[in-house]
Amino acid sequence: DAAKKVYEKQKIPNATLADRVRHVVQSAFNGRRIVIFSGGPAKEDDESVLEEIRGIHQGGGFGSIIGRNSFQRPKKKAIALLNRVMNIYLGKG
Repeated sequence: DAAKKVYEKQKIPNATLADRVRHVVQSAFNGRRIVIFSGGPAKEDDESVLEEIRGIHQGGGFGSIIGRNSFQRPKKKAIALLNRVMNIYLGKG
């Protein structure tokens, strides 16, 4: 809540994950540093993971730590998810 107030007061766009990621990347020496985001808690469905990855990618982030979101799935499903994540960063997803 405190951060939201500052964003609103400074008129920093924050409506979407991509907006918030863009601001973080810009804050890291004006985008001249690699920014990798924490993956957070495990998500039940692939679409939740992929939606977050899309927001990070659209905002200019360089990646997300998604260990538990891949390793806690059966191997075949984990590989399929990781392929979809790679395709997002390649601009194919």
